[in-house]
Amino acid sequence: MAFWPTSYDRAWTLGGVVSRRGIGLHGGKVAEVRLQPSAQVGFHVSWLDNSDPPVTLGPHQVRDSQLCTTLELGDRHLGTVEHLLAALAGCGLTHVEIQVGGEEIPLLDGSALGWVEAIAEVGLAPAATPRADPLVLERALVCHRGSSVITATPAERFNVVGVIDFPQAAIGHQMLAIELTPEGFTEQIAPARTFGFREQVDQLLAAGLIQGGALDNALVCDGDHWLNPPLRFADEPVRHKLLDLIGDLALVGFPQAQVLVYRGSHGLHNDLANALLAVCPVTVS
Repeated sequence: MAFWPTSYDRAWTLGGVVSRRGIGLHGGKVAEVRLQPSAQVGFHVSWLDNSDPPVTLGPHQVRDSQLCTTLELGDRHLGTVEHLLAALAGCGLTHVEIQVGGEEIPLLDGSALGWVEAIAEVGLAPAATPRADPLVLERALVCHRGSSVITATPAERFNVVGVIDFPQAAIGHQMLAIELTPEGFTEQIAPARTFGFREQVDQLLAAGLIQGGALDNALVCDGDHWLNPPLRFADEPVRHKLLDLIGDLALVGFPQAQVLVYRGSHGLHNDLANALLAVCPVTVS
């Protein structure tokens, strides 16, 4: 069994180098990711095909958040970063360099489990430099897009509450609250897979999206049933929504707050990330 920190209070990097290859969800092309230790705090992206210095990630780089989180990094774009970032931050890592070959992070099985397993292969090691101080709220924050709402209220520890409400009977209304720890993330959130709807497949394919989607890397809902059961959790959809939230907030760091999201989206998550950064500047101690 892998060793996971008991909290998010310390600075950790990887114990070695580990790689994964796979298909990107939207582009449908093979991509490679190599994760390696870093002495610098934060998550940093460099490219396998050149020697440009790594770029430190932040919410200001988000350029597209319709169906995934896509970052603009200089003259390149990197799509579907949220599952990998969720795994890195969720497992407790604070110092990592991500070397990428391709324009999209591999989808693997549609969850963060494959990335957690990759991290477990090399383990965690104490980082050479301090972690960023946690974001401490003095007042509540609220962001909304239409009927979708996300709030952050001061708390002793980072905890998340997700609420979803879909007309499809197979999903319906689901809610999950969890005080996040690395172990809790790996067991309760990381295995939850992305999901979509049968009636939207043809439209998305025609728009050039989900070219790498398949029944082995995404759950597909068809009204009152799933085309590819069984689910890993009875409430797997809301758990995956929290996975996306954790990955998007990894761009700014976990706040000392309770974050509640109703009908969340990547764009809404990024709105909160930028709002957090505006009121809680990141510092390193």
